[in-house]
Amino acid sequence: MHIFETVGPWAAVLRGWALLLWGIGLAGGRAHATEPERLVTLAASERVPYLGESLASGGYVVDLVTEAFRSQGYTARFQFYPPARGSAMLRQGDVDGLVPATAGDAAPTAGLQASDPFPGDILGLIKKTATVLPGGPLPVGGGLMALVRELRQRGASIGVVRGGFGEDTTAAAADTASDDLQNLDKLDRDRVQLLVIDKYTAADLINGRRPHLIGKLQFLPGAFQTRPFNVVFNTRTAQGRQRLAAFNAGLAQLLQSGGLDRILARHGLQPVSTSAKGEKQLTIGTVNNADMLVMRQLAREYEAAHPKVKLLWRVMDEGTLRTRLLSDLAIADGQFDIVTLGAYEVPLWARRGWLAPLSNLPAAYDVDDLFPSVRADLVHAGQLYALPFYAESSVTYYRTDLFQAAGLTLPTQPTWDDIAQAAARLHRPADGVYGICLRGRPGWGESMTLVGTMVNAHGGRWFDERWRAEINSPAWEAAVGLYVGLLGRYGPPTPEVNSYNENLRLFAAGHCAMWVDATVAAGILFDARRSQVSDRVAVAVAPRAKTDRGAAWLWSWSLAVPHSSAHRAEAQAFIAWATSRPYVQAVAKRQGWVAVPPGTRMSTYQSAEYRAAAPFHAAVRAALEAADGHARALNANRSYTGVQYVGIPEFPAIGGLVAVEIAKALTGQQTVKQALQRAQDATTNAMAAAGYASGRADP
Repeated sequence: MHIFETVGPWAAVLRGWALLLWGIGLAGGRAHATEPERLVTLAASERVPYLGESLASGGYVVDLVTEAFRSQGYTARFQFYPPARGSAMLRQGDVDGLVPATAGDAAPTAGLQASDPFPGDILGLIKKTATVLPGGPLPVGGGLMALVRELRQRGASIGVVRGGFGEDTTAAAADTASDDLQNLDKLDRDRVQLLVIDKYTAADLINGRRPHLIGKLQFLPGAFQTRPFNVVFNTRTAQGRQRLAAFNAGLAQLLQSGGLDRILARHGLQPVSTSAKGEKQLTIGTVNNADMLVMRQLAREYEAAHPKVKLLWRVMDEGTLRTRLLSDLAIADGQFDIVTLGAYEVPLWARRGWLAPLSNLPAAYDVDDLFPSVRADLVHAGQLYALPFYAESSVTYYRTDLFQAAGLTLPTQPTWDDIAQAAARLHRPADGVYGICLRGRPGWGESMTLVGTMVNAHGGRWFDERWRAEINSPAWEAAVGLYVGLLGRYGPPTPEVNSYNENLRLFAAGHCAMWVDATVAAGILFDARRSQVSDRVAVAVAPRAKTDRGAAWLWSWSLAVPHSSAHRAEAQAFIAWATSRPYVQAVAKRQGWVAVPPGTRMSTYQSAEYRAAAPFHAAVRAALEAADGHARALNANRSYTGVQYVGIPEFPAIGGLVAVEIAKALTGQQTVKQALQRAQDATTNAMAAAGYASGRADP
């Protein structure tokens, strides 16, 4: 295990939730029971996406260091500080080690020694696309530092994090800031012309914290420098030398066992793979949902029929996938040939020219067989830009045996009040049964998917017709108050770590009396091979409150081809196969009809075999046909499209910020009213920075 502490400048935002999720709260009292001689205290600094308080489990570096030490019987504790302060604490002996560091940060004469290296960052020079650098063409070769010095001699202003990339870089760049985000702001305001920054750090900060900069910055080509990370230890004592040896031994085990590659894959940081001569490699970025994993299995048959095509899979959780795909676009990295996108992304990406149009699909593909409501979200300017792999709305799953035993009946159209009353009656944690399971993990596509529809059902909205936030409204307070109350009183333990997959496992194992989530789960919950309650589950529509407008979401996971792909024709051929009628038949033959991708093709729901195998088919089809991704909320004066999202580029960052504040209310760190006011303020600031306050009308 590791203990995760927040001490640096992000502490006010994420301290309480991070402690609960990644440390003391998750480990209970065990953190305090760690023997001092087996506890390693590390000063850490933000290096998104490799290391950071806001990242899942603290990021790839936290996972790697934790696993390396765990294998040797140690517990790692991370305390976040600015780089300069962390370095000073190491020299003073206040911490055992410093991470991430480089071999250059070690000073053997001062008792500081670097560990063996592990994959680190990729430094480059980024500028505004419109910025013209002084002095004409730049020299090729010579390395990043030579280029920095050349540009400085020509009079260019270059920013760098103070103490973040070594003294040579700091001296050469001259213009310093305390962190990369501050540097990006300086670049945005033309206070510097270029930045020395890791390319993934830049992409993730732009997408997550400064989305108005997407598409406005570019890296100088061919000016990258790979730099490995180390942990630098204070080895003035025998204990410090033991910790260094233990980490190196654990790191060696991870390298030998393939554990390092698995950690990198989990965080979406796999290195680019090269293909054999004459082979066309298609790199596919996809989500780790059950239907996608079935596609990966069946794709072996596609490769057998197309021997010159090699499929390279990048399978990630939903949040990591979105981050990596956006990062790829933000820096024009061109790593992916096929991407898995949601209904939110497709029209926005198509409008910006990031996707290749899907033309000349074979007549046998039968585009008219796709559900019209699903297909509508994949079209821009009359052209199809993605093909739906599966689509979903939201419904209420409930246990018929538990309702019958309690003498309860769930209405065909339940309200959230009905749900709350039933949850109170059915909650039996001593027996391992919780009244209700709902998404709690923070994220715009995680907890906010559900919370957004609850807000709609209570008559709320994100923005008014002038793009002014309404998150601190009575409708939001009623919806979020109900959400927090339900999970706090009748939900499973630590609901803040649960999203779709976690709740699916809980329900399938018999631990949830009710669950409001995606229709796609029905194929698993009604499958006796994968669900212990397959004969005791029923489906009702998603709960309403003041209205049913927007109370159920409409979403699809679709396959698209980035404009940057060098193999567009081959990529289009693959996604046409993976979303075709023959593919549905192949899944039915090998996995059973109950396992076929739902919600995309009308012919599936007309199939007698499917209808016989899927008793939920009518409820799911009705939910899909009733849901409308362009429906207005109860208050029709709304400036945006989307049910559980807002169809503007800034929404992932805004939705993520709001989700974190609501998670802090869920874990008792603040009241619902406080959470919504802070979310209101953050959203107002983000919209102003993006230009909406100046009267912007077209997202």
